[in-house]
Amino acid sequence: MLNERDFGRVRHMIDEYAGIKLSAQKRNMVYNRLLRRLRAHGVSNFGDYLDLVQADASAERQAFVNALTTNLTAFFREPHHFELLATVAADRARKGNAPLRVWSSACSTGEEAWSIAMVLREAGCAGDIRASDIDSEVLRTASAGVYRNERVTDLGPSRLKKHFLRGTGANEGLVSIRPELRAMTRFFQLNLQSPAWPQQERYDVIFCRNVVIYFDREGQRRLVARFADMLAPGGLLMVGHSESFPAGHPAFRSCGRTAYERVAH
Repeated sequence: MLNERDFGRVRHMIDEYAGIKLSAQKRNMVYNRLLRRLRAHGVSNFGDYLDLVQADASAERQAFVNALTTNLTAFFREPHHFELLATVAADRARKGNAPLRVWSSACSTGEEAWSIAMVLREAGCAGDIRASDIDSEVLRTASAGVYRNERVTDLGPSRLKKHFLRGTGANEGLVSIRPELRAMTRFFQLNLQSPAWPQQERYDVIFCRNVVIYFDREGQRRLVARFADMLAPGGLLMVGHSESFPAGHPAFRSCGRTAYERVAH
């Protein structure tokens, strides 16, 4: 049983560790996801489990965050963003300029990052792609770049042949991302609400989709200001289908469906 006191602790802890604001309606979701962690440790109640998470140097803290992180994704999800990216990539390729720098800032199991890489490769555009997530488990899946056939069936035979290797023998039913895409893509762990980010060059495009719904208004305000600093003038910020957090910020102007351009200083 997840009582009110323990649920309150969970909400406070996930806010402290990941900047995620859980609503009161998420109690059943929290119960179902954390119950697996209690069973993994042989703990009989939520209070004792939360004590374990809060212990100094707790190895369980990352597993706690992973359990409460939602990771719904798919290849070419919200395709209008990839159509816009294809236009930008083709223009960069025609000009023969430096690689297009793109950041998938909440990459989950990697489908978004690999979709970006496919678009750049199809456009003949050199790419420097970075992909991050707070969840260490999904990052392992993302960087492995191996998926079951049913995850890629909607891509069509041309894309499957161009960008994936089919598994055989013990790997029957699996596909693997081709080396050409791996060469342009790097993964790293990052909490978007962390007070300090690693030093990085500015990006031409940032994807941050369907994650700020877990942040409060102040957290969203801080994040969009940081993205403004991380984008080159004229760069693009892609957000989720129901999100508009860059609207009203002086550094951005709308340039399409849930897409915003970084205006020059």
